[in-house]
Amino acid sequence: MEQDNTRVSILVASTIIVVILLCLAFAFNIGGILSVRPTAFSNSDTLQALWYQYKSNYLEQGTLRALDKQRQNITTSEGQSYTMLRAVWMDDKSTFDSAWQWTKDNLGRKEDRLLSWLFGERPNGTYGVLVNQGGYNTASDADEDIALSLIFAWKRWGDQKYFGDAIVMIRDIWSKEVITIGGQPYLAADDLEKSANKQTAIIDPSYFAPYAYKIFAKVDPTHDWLGLASTSYQVIDEAMRLSLDKGSTAFIPPDWLAINKTTGVISSPDQAGVSNTALTTDFSWDAMRIPWRLALDYQWFADPRAKTILGKMGFFEDEWRTKHSIVSDYSHDGKRLSPAESSAIYGGVLGYFIVADPSDAGAVYRDKLEALYDPNQSRWIVPQSYYDENWAWFGMALYTGALDNIYEDAPKGQDITPTS
Repeated sequence: MEQDNTRVSILVASTIIVVILLCLAFAFNIGGILSVRPTAFSNSDTLQALWYQYKSNYLEQGTLRALDKQRQNITTSEGQSYTMLRAVWMDDKSTFDSAWQWTKDNLGRKEDRLLSWLFGERPNGTYGVLVNQGGYNTASDADEDIALSLIFAWKRWGDQKYFGDAIVMIRDIWSKEVITIGGQPYLAADDLEKSANKQTAIIDPSYFAPYAYKIFAKVDPTHDWLGLASTSYQVIDEAMRLSLDKGSTAFIPPDWLAINKTTGVISSPDQAGVSNTALTTDFSWDAMRIPWRLALDYQWFADPRAKTILGKMGFFEDEWRTKHSIVSDYSHDGKRLSPAESSAIYGGVLGYFIVADPSDAGAVYRDKLEALYDPNQSRWIVPQSYYDENWAWFGMALYTGALDNIYEDAPKGQDITPTS
């Protein structure tokens, strides 16, 4: 009997000790959880912090030229356009002015107010436009994005010089980069397509920016910018419908197209006899910008064509709901060509979800973009490439409603009448 009592006492004591240890462990665990719980942060704080980080990581000290560090520190007119757009949206005038000054001084062309697209180190060790790599040619997306940023700068900061720079660029975009076919305007990929003595022109549908054309129409009414917005929608819609160089279509837009300069018929570059294997009909690093551009047009102008075309891209909803991922490269018929995911891809495709599938937009934003940000350190958890940093930011800003139409929203005190 005495032995039984002893065993009971030992069992009770052991139980008490275990309970105490469990309580202590729980308390320490909770303390640890609380110590690493993210601090409160707002969407605007996140965008601002990521803008500062981008400037530190990818803008060259002194010149503020955008360095593509994954490509031997080249600078593209596209990179300068991203810097200028983000700077004006972030109300960062000093960065905007420095980036624009470098761009004019180093990418400006003698024969027009458009921009050479590629700058970097030459074989002899000097730096400049990489003419031997076609770098003196233009890229129409960069020209139109920079022109839009200048219109916004004029409205935001009230300086007429920005408008003066913008209007001559806008008119040269029309003169050099817009092709008229059957009385209708179409945006070509660069300045060479219009003047080249060939039957077809190369088009990159991700360069189409209907929201910008609607603003250009107000400052440059002498050209049919609204017609350009219309053909942009028509080309994207038709390219999604056609099988192009595949046996079928997944109703996703392609990276590249060719257009017949007489008939307006679109095809894949390969079908048009263009011998450039890089010009594919995949949905990849170029086409991912299309949903974003259409969603921005819908946010600013509620254009029903944007909603209709985005609504046809239900392929992305299926990918998300069945695989919880969207990869960086699909064939035009919807086959996954890469297992890799990218924050840039999510930043662009988020435009589809915002407009056409808002029930999933929040999950895509939280799981694939916001989850990459550490609010305690005010930085990306994993370093992002130049392109990823830009397009993740653009996607996050679009989702959170941070991309104002500054032309329409500028204070009336800064409303300056356009002059030629």
